[in-house]
Amino acid sequence: TMTIHNENHIVEVHVRSGVYSSDTIFDYSRGYIATKLLSQKACFIMKINKDYIPELKEIGRLAFERKTMKKLYSPKNVWVQFQSGHSVFGNFKDWLFYGRPIEQLCAGLPLYQ
Repeated sequence: TMTIHNENHIVEVHVRSGVYSSDTIFDYSRGYIATKLLSQKACFIMKINKDYIPELKEIGRLAFERKTMKKLYSPKNVWVQFQSGHSVFGNFKDWLFYGRPIEQLCAGLPLYQ
């Protein structure tokens, strides 16, 4: 499911698919995306790259297209690969930097940046 909070410049995406379940927050006001992989008990954070990530106003349209057409024909599909390795636990400075929505998603989990 996808929830768009235009007033806060936040998009929440919840995928429920067994071991592949995840929660993702696109925080356009801070410029970061955080994904919590439920099976891995880890959070992955990356900077929004406007060349690959649709703008907030585009996300709703793309979701509507996908729902109605059952297939998304867009050059903006992005696959991200994170390599396991160095992780940190978020501290006060991290949460000030990334903001409250990402803190709520990732607090207490190892962060991969």
